[in-house]
Amino acid sequence: MQYRKLGKTGMEISAISLGTWQVGGKWGEPFNNANADKILNEAVDKGINFIDTADVYSDGESEKAVGKLIRTRSEKIFVATKCGRQLNPHVNAAYQPAVLRKFVENSLRNMGLETLDLIQLHCPPTDVYYRPEIFELFDKLKQEGKIQNLGISVERVEEALKGIEFDNVTTVQIIFNLFRQRPAELFFKEAAKKNIGIIVRVPLASGLLTGKFTQQSTFAEGDHRFFNRNGEAFDKGETFSGVDYNTGLAAVEALKAIFPHQPNLAPIALQWILQFKEVSCIIPGASRPEQLVSNLEAFLVPEFTQAQLTAMQAVYDAYIKKQVHQLW
Repeated sequence: MQYRKLGKTGMEISAISLGTWQVGGKWGEPFNNANADKILNEAVDKGINFIDTADVYSDGESEKAVGKLIRTRSEKIFVATKCGRQLNPHVNAAYQPAVLRKFVENSLRNMGLETLDLIQLHCPPTDVYYRPEIFELFDKLKQEGKIQNLGISVERVEEALKGIEFDNVTTVQIIFNLFRQRPAELFFKEAAKKNIGIIVRVPLASGLLTGKFTQQSTFAEGDHRFFNRNGEAFDKGETFSGVDYNTGLAAVEALKAIFPHQPNLAPIALQWILQFKEVSCIIPGASRPEQLVSNLEAFLVPEFTQAQLTAMQAVYDAYIKKQVHQLW
């Protein structure tokens, strides 16, 4: 395992960590506590020491599973959770300090913890980033010992840039992968200036970048890859990184041609992200232990040649850039 510093939090965390959106089972399936325990403990066994969850993942069941892990392992495990997505409707006006305070306290209760290493605003509407009173709340929560650090999870680069104007924002969780490259243009540079930790989510474009999907692949009705391809339920960019599915498949085939002896593209896609020194960690999800082990194979990928890097960039430019680059 490799470890990197999470910006000004000072935490040394595993470069490949674990996101827990689907840790209790595949998207759309009931939460499976036994499966969650297996994945979480396998992660720690493999050297992962940073777990990202959220209060809305399986209605709090994911937080409870993470809390159980932390209380039953002797290793130091850093926990990050998120708040805000419970709001219905999820609009700017619904974001109020008293409500967010309650969410934080509920997360502490779910996990059985006295303090959170990192609490993150969970992709709030853009207008929230223009409200200082929202960010001031988390200074109070830190003074009370309920949190150690504040971060933000964002949909758009513009939100990330606005969010890091607040001095108490220590981390930004953002979508970045071979099919979503815009954050590296300006945001990474600005984040580095302010020592902001960058947590990369959706690193495999909802599984597209594993190279395992085909035209015949199907997804359960409760899976966002089935019901959110056009942003019907939440931001379209969360599903396949906003890339049209058929276009994504074509781009993946082009990537496979660059690495003809690699049947699993996931480690390659993750290693591509790790080459950016500004990235603190990647948080791919896993619905079974085997997927977690596959993700860690990224550390075994040989350093890319310049020809490979050029070819990967050409795939993005030819298939993806025009369709999504300026949208997020």
